[in-house]
Amino acid sequence: MLNVIINHLLIFSGWSALALVFLLPALESSVFLGFVVPGETAVVVGGFLAYEHRVSLPGVLAAAILGAIVGDSIGFWVGGRWGDSLLARLPKRLVKPEHVEQGKQTIHRLGGRAVFSGRWVSVLRALVPGLCGTSRMKYGTFLLWNAIGGVTWATAYILVGYLAGSAWQRVEHYTSVVSYSLLGAIAAAIAAVVLVRRRRQRARDRETLQEMAVDEAEAGPAEPGGAVPAPSSASRSSEV
Repeated sequence: MLNVIINHLLIFSGWSALALVFLLPALESSVFLGFVVPGETAVVVGGFLAYEHRVSLPGVLAAAILGAIVGDSIGFWVGGRWGDSLLARLPKRLVKPEHVEQGKQTIHRLGGRAVFSGRWVSVLRALVPGLCGTSRMKYGTFLLWNAIGGVTWATAYILVGYLAGSAWQRVEHYTSVVSYSLLGAIAAAIAAVVLVRRRRQRARDRETLQEMAVDEAEAGPAEPGGAVPAPSSASRSSEV
């Protein structure tokens, strides 16, 4: 499928090519197309088309940037409306429930920085906008970081295709490798943070149990049968 899309991109020029450069990044996160076709492929090809003067460089930059920002905004809205139900229907081999939960916790912790970071990793690019909507992030915060990420990401990949020229296919392969390497590094970092937190929680639980045991030992053993001690003679005489 990826080769078919690339071949279609390569034979188009002008407005038809710009439309595809806009649509593929837009569809990547709005309908989870990024699991099948990474948006940076279309953007790199768009840079190559600008190199061949089949589209203008400013035009393809605008198309890629708008596609990234609009697509993520749609993904954010869809996530806020139907996020949990849609994520539950995705194949478990692609999106595991525990990964979704970890993603939500990461978004709560990092805020807008998660939006910017997710823009640079193909799998996260398809997930992060929806997770932000599901996590009820403020749209103003999301839009700011979405715009920053969309502008820098689209500009970088357009220039990669433009400057690489006829060698764009080799460069595009390397960008995919880098993208998945970043995903692996992020996953490893999240796993390390989760492991450290679990160990700290277990240590706190052990300390709490030890403190409870010390308190019980200092309180002394309870009387058998829970019998109430008999009142003293002093107390009996005061009652008379």
